[in-house]
Amino acid sequence: MPNNPIPASANNPADAFTRLLTVLDTLRTQCPWDKKQTMETLRHLTIEETYELSDAILDGDLDEIKKELGDVMMHLVFYARIASETNDFNITDVLNGVCNKLVNRHPHIYGDVEVQNEDDVKRNWEQIKLKEGNKSVLAGVPSSLPALVKAARIQEKARGVGFDWEDKNQVWEKVEEELQEFKTEFNVTDNTAIDLEKAESEFGDVLFSLINYARFININPENALEKTNKKFIKRFQYLENKAKENGKALADMTLAEMDVYWNEAKKI
Repeated sequence: MPNNPIPASANNPADAFTRLLTVLDTLRTQCPWDKKQTMETLRHLTIEETYELSDAILDGDLDEIKKELGDVMMHLVFYARIASETNDFNITDVLNGVCNKLVNRHPHIYGDVEVQNEDDVKRNWEQIKLKEGNKSVLAGVPSSLPALVKAARIQEKARGVGFDWEDKNQVWEKVEEELQEFKTEFNVTDNTAIDLEKAESEFGDVLFSLINYARFININPENALEKTNKKFIKRFQYLENKAKENGKALADMTLAEMDVYWNEAKKI
């Protein structure tokens, strides 16, 4: 008989959550590894778990999504457990806090505010955050976000208070303007040395304007780029495998030879 019987599987959300709390409390007090963990040591593991969840979502793998959601949930409970040991806060404080925030930021549901559409909801959300003490609309964008995701979030936040283009044609004109500026400044046919710092700045403007246009046509730029990454990896690995089957090394093949396999991969 084990020293700590595992709580029985639950049949409802409340009991299942209690089961997780019980298991984690036991591990925190008795497992050598769990005992040693701090918020700092968990941080990079949480980031890894979040990326694994992201991969599962992009792959459309529901079984994997369910598993990764459990891993992320466990991490969130773990942080609250650690904080409770110093009486800073506990899981009840965390859950009440997020519930209070959701109620406060949805006055069209829990109050008498009327909204017409999703944009009204987003504008109210940002205005309420400012009333809660945020010094800037952009204060809620984490500085450590990947640049592509950060650009999209910055634009969404600005839109929430009405700072935005009126229609997508204006945005596309801006894309073309930035592309032309980049091309004029750093013409590919001109082999003279370029100012890399200035080139980087102009290229950043091109990317920012493209992300803006993607937002206007409801494309998530992070998802779009990651799907292209996965597509390239799949095709390139097909090329590698085909070359290997034919006893060839990629380094010894011409681009034309590699293109044959690449085009095969595109048809699959």
